[in-house]
Amino acid sequence: MKKIIFTVLIICLNISCRSKVSLNTAAENQSSIPESFDWLPGNWQRVNEAPDKQIYERWVKIGNKEYTGFGYTLKNTDTIWQEDIKLVKHDSTWNFEVMGKGEDQPTIFRIKNFEPGRFNAENQANEFPKNITYSKNGDKLHAVISGGGEQIQFDFTRLKEINN
Repeated sequence: MKKIIFTVLIICLNISCRSKVSLNTAAENQSSIPESFDWLPGNWQRVNEAPDKQIYERWVKIGNKEYTGFGYTLKNTDTIWQEDIKLVKHDSTWNFEVMGKGEDQPTIFRIKNFEPGRFNAENQANEFPKNITYSKNGDKLHAVISGGGEQIQFDFTRLKEINN
């Protein structure tokens, strides 16, 4: 009888320790999720583009739950593409929303993972891209859009701010 009680006690302690480890790991993962993209605001220019085109992105922090961006492409002096971009927190979920000129609704990509200076968003229902990744290193910003075997890389450098 003592052996049975001892065995049951060992099993209960083992289960209890595993539960605490799982809870601690979940809490650590949750606390490591950044609540801001403060590394993103600024003016960015793509450096790996054809000589006759210039691509820019401008990001601004609106509040703790929203960052807005505006991306556009110039060919010579004509604007040939533009889109509004947002990082928005809804409840506990961050979304990357893109709305091109003339579109009625944004295409929404859910942020799947992020850490300071980097995030990945995805929308597997979208034709292209399905994945969007941004990462920052110093004054360099790297973005990749991909899906369906296709991938486009955008290398940006931060533009100097002009103070009047």
